[in-house]
Amino acid sequence: MSKLTDKDQELIDAATAAIKQRYRNDWQEVGSAMRTRDGRVITGVNLDAYVGRGAVCAEAICIGTALTAKGDQGIDTIVAVRHPKPGEKGDIAVVSPCGACRELIHDYDAKARVIVPNGKTPEVTTIGELLPNKYRRGMT
Repeated sequence: MSKLTDKDQELIDAATAAIKQRYRNDWQEVGSAMRTRDGRVITGVNLDAYVGRGAVCAEAICIGTALTAKGDQGIDTIVAVRHPKPGEKGDIAVVSPCGACRELIHDYDAKARVIVPNGKTPEVTTIGELLPNKYRRGMT
């Protein structure tokens, strides 16, 4: 793991701003921001649903938005933050991507950097470190 750069902190700030703007208890609780390899910053929030498997994570929204806006440019860095529920102690904080998002991030860029929590100070790792022995189609 490595320390945050100023650009990494900008992503955390962008994800935080996205969820602050769109937070709805039990509907939108996670915000995400990613920097594409061409330097664009994309934000998104999770989409919750009454039927759980219909929910979509914030990281997936970022990836889909980036692909829709300008095509596949790759993921340089991605982060997700969680807004506390009403009455819950704590502030908006960096969270690790879930298993499905780890798979998705790796599928779209096996060299992506991911900002993850590490105590009080988030750090940066690679998606490969978060998802060793990734499933691959075929025998390769």
